[in-house]
Amino acid sequence: MSTMTEGPKTETVTLYDQLVAQLRAAGVGEDAPKIGDPLPDFALPDGEGRPVTPASLYATGPLVLSFQRGRWCPYCREEMQSLQTQAAAIQTAGGKVVAITPEIGGGALLLRSTLSLDYPVLCDVDSGVALTLGLVFRLTDDVRRSYLAKGLDLTTLYGNASWFLPVPATFVVDRSGTIRFAHVDVDFRQRADPDAVLRAVQSAA
Repeated sequence: MSTMTEGPKTETVTLYDQLVAQLRAAGVGEDAPKIGDPLPDFALPDGEGRPVTPASLYATGPLVLSFQRGRWCPYCREEMQSLQTQAAAIQTAGGKVVAITPEIGGGALLLRSTLSLDYPVLCDVDSGVALTLGLVFRLTDDVRRSYLAKGLDLTTLYGNASWFLPVPATFVVDRSGTIRFAHVDVDFRQRADPDAVLRAVQSAA
């Protein structure tokens, strides 16, 4: 497990700790896919609007599928850049990397461009797929007010007023569509170890 850092102020850390405690108490993320489960198939548009299905990607080799909150999230940016550093090794092992974000309005394309990613970023409109996989929660009022005070309005970025967020999650899926690695943590500061992701790809190849 890898811990991402952004150096937030003490009051922000406390707010995040309270949020994580509430999510754990509510069992958020406990119904997400686990190792050994089949990955449900779905179709999402890439940055150019072309539909992409996981099944079309893992048919030729292991797939790393990473659900992210968006380019506004420093923890997401850091994890996606970490995956980028492993992208060549993952490809050598016969695998692929795909990230998913609920950002609309070209957000997926902008995220890929901003971080100079070699792998595609798909757009999960209204977090529909994440919701199906048990990876969605509604942001607490305290954190929502904190975000708005900082000028971060998710209703604009996500195109809806639900204030739903995906739980960051990273999966490795083998050619049969079976999940071989799963990292799901409501503490969005805790992210998958990119070395462990690579080992899972190599094992699933």
